Amino acid sequence: MFRNGYMLRQTLPAPRSAAIVALMSILKIARMGHPVLRARSQPVADPSAPEIHGLIADMAETLADIGGAGLAAPQVHVPLRVVIFRVPQERLTGRADDQAQDLTAIINPVIEPQGDEKELGWEGCLSVPGLKGAVPRFARIRYHGLAPDGTRIDRTVEGFHARVVQHECDHLDGVLYPQRMTDMRLLMFVEEGTRYPIDLVTA
Repeated sequence: MFRNGYMLRQTLPAPRSAAIVALMSILKIARMGHPVLRARSQPVADPSAPEIHGLIADMAETLADIGGAGLAAPQVHVPLRVVIFRVPQERLTGRADDQAQDLTAIINPVIEPQGDEKELGWEGCLSVPGLKGAVPRFARIRYHGLAPDGTRIDRTVEGFHARVVQHECDHLDGVLYPQRMTDMRLLMFVEEGTRYPIDLVTA
């Protein structure tokens, strides 16, 4: 039985108002230091299970409430290999395989780097609130897994699309973005980064 009330709430009496239902579907975000963020998550045995679809719906509502580009199940205290993400138009790099993407859920994702090239880019994380850091990521990847309806997702992407997928899937292996950083001088509070911007090309 998972923490955070997710599976527990299946056994609770039916709520008496729509407001209570809405509140119950906003999940608590685990922050850096919590053991769930350091452990490797378990594969989902049955992607069609109602509790998996319920988890994804709750994750989507949580992400909409708190903001951000993506969320992994361990971030809501559920140690399963499930991530959701979106690629907004304003974050695109202009590359051919960096396309806008509506909110996508992928179960048991697998990442395959397409080449050795890496790029440095700024990242933040809901589990590391208030900070951002410059993280090297593979410039181009292929990722595949299952959608909630059981269909296969298989894409080759680059740019921000590749970055957000790598970031969220790292959570499934107990990795937070500061662990990927190669220059800890480029870890900072968001407010200070806005006040004193750094050009990563010349940093």
